[in-house]
Amino acid sequence: MPPPPGALRADARRNREHLVATAAEVFASGQPGISLDAIAKRAGVGNATLYRHFPTREDLVEEVYRDQIRPLREQALTLLAAEPPAEALHRWMGCFAEWAAERRGIVEALVAMSAAGRFGTGPVCDQVQQILGMLLDAGARAGELRAGIDPVDVGAIIASLLAVAGAPEQQAQLDRMFTIVVDGLRSIPDPLSPLVS
Repeated sequence: MPPPPGALRADARRNREHLVATAAEVFASGQPGISLDAIAKRAGVGNATLYRHFPTREDLVEEVYRDQIRPLREQALTLLAAEPPAEALHRWMGCFAEWAAERRGIVEALVAMSAAGRFGTGPVCDQVQQILGMLLDAGARAGELRAGIDPVDVGAIIASLLAVAGAPEQQAQLDRMFTIVVDGLRSIPDPLSPLVS
């Protein structure tokens, strides 16, 4: 993992911040699959400088989005205050999908990390894991969801579903998939679910 920003010299910190700002612009532009080398060139730094700070694309993507997680935590708390935990989890998954759709590049990074067994490490995954843990624990305490579910597993499932059905025109399909996931996590299947026979 790259060193924490506070441990860097002033010039190295400026380079890091400039790389993150440049990457944020690139990801927001919607250019698919732009390389780290292209981001370094656009930022006006050498490839070695970029790789020293961000050894992988996933490290850079996570750094770009690490400070944008707060709304997801606030949405989870709001949903838990207003809905039964299983429904709050289902609705939060939809909130996360919308959040990810507005941040091009994050789903690609999450899927890559999940495939590499890295989901649950790094600033974004760690915070997503904490939010999922809060929702799953609330569901287990209420008797709605099975106890002992690993939030890393649920996060990896969500990332995989977004890779398959994350486009705006697939929203209905994605919501059905989220319903299947939540029903699979229930301690007792929901007889009112349209997907439970």
